[in-house]
Amino acid sequence: TSAITYSHKKSNPTNMDSKTVLVTGGAGFIGSHFIVSLAKRYPGWKVINLDNLEYCSCLRHLKGFDGTNNYQFIKGNVCDPLLINRLFAKGNIDIVFHFAAQTHVENSYLFPSRFMEVNAEGTRVLLAAALHAGIERFIYVSTDEVYGASIDEAFDESCPRRPTNPYSISKANAECIALSFWENHKLPVIITRSNNIYGPWQHYEKVIPRFISLLDENKQCTIQGSGLQSRHFLFIEDVVQAFFTVMDCGSVGEIYNIGTDFEIPITQLAKELVSMMKNGTDAELDDWLLFVNDRPNNDLRYPINSDKLHRLGWKPRVSWKEGIWKTSENDLNVCVHCVGTVL
Repeated sequence: TSAITYSHKKSNPTNMDSKTVLVTGGAGFIGSHFIVSLAKRYPGWKVINLDNLEYCSCLRHLKGFDGTNNYQFIKGNVCDPLLINRLFAKGNIDIVFHFAAQTHVENSYLFPSRFMEVNAEGTRVLLAAALHAGIERFIYVSTDEVYGASIDEAFDESCPRRPTNPYSISKANAECIALSFWENHKLPVIITRSNNIYGPWQHYEKVIPRFISLLDENKQCTIQGSGLQSRHFLFIEDVVQAFFTVMDCGSVGEIYNIGTDFEIPITQLAKELVSMMKNGTDAELDDWLLFVNDRPNNDLRYPINSDKLHRLGWKPRVSWKEGIWKTSENDLNVCVHCVGTVL
């Protein structure tokens, strides 16, 4: 098949003109925070929120947008080409933020084909529909896990992908598909890879809200394997600002790491939350830890180098102490009966 030359609408995606932004997975943790911040930053822009409303989605935090002219929620699947083609044909979309994904690593071992379908094929469906729509930016939100694990080296964007579980494999595949649309058709794709993100509204399948929820119920924190694995945790407000920086200043066809220097072993994370929530003595901390069977492969750490994004003016600003306090003080329950309208 011969290559199709693509030309986008405007060179500057964030001029003062009104924009229409499609946010996939906008009822999820990251997507909903992004929509709230986007509406505050650009109140004249229109947001289309496309979400399938699976178990980790919730519309409660977006209730204030219901009935407004600048917000539209559509319940739908990114893997549905009829829906997606109709959306791009009718939506006059300028910018896409593609958050929608299956993300829970444990589930990816149980349902690997489902992860590949949603994360890779769903991305392809969106890209194919966006190809002739004249969009200015297609920002694909990926993960640091595509690099694989590292003991010492901090990965930069030029490092090869070495994913080690079905989730990260599906995200790496989606990245390759997205970049092929840039290389073959000049579709203005940008990819971000971030460290672990935490904050209010996050589903309890993720480690921080899971520990907080267990402790709130006076139960032990369940730690997989040795607990020696460590993670870099980035507060949600910081990562949202990184997305704005990429939207405003990022170059199409490029990849940007969104990382933080803050790193903590999972066992130490649990102990800090126990100390914060239970006010116990150091001697009592271990009583709140329950070690359970590990998953098939649990990478020790994912250090990434974010100098490329720093040069665009972004750096994380929320300290761990401030971010974890904001997280623990907010309601982490997830709505499970959200409903939406069909396009």
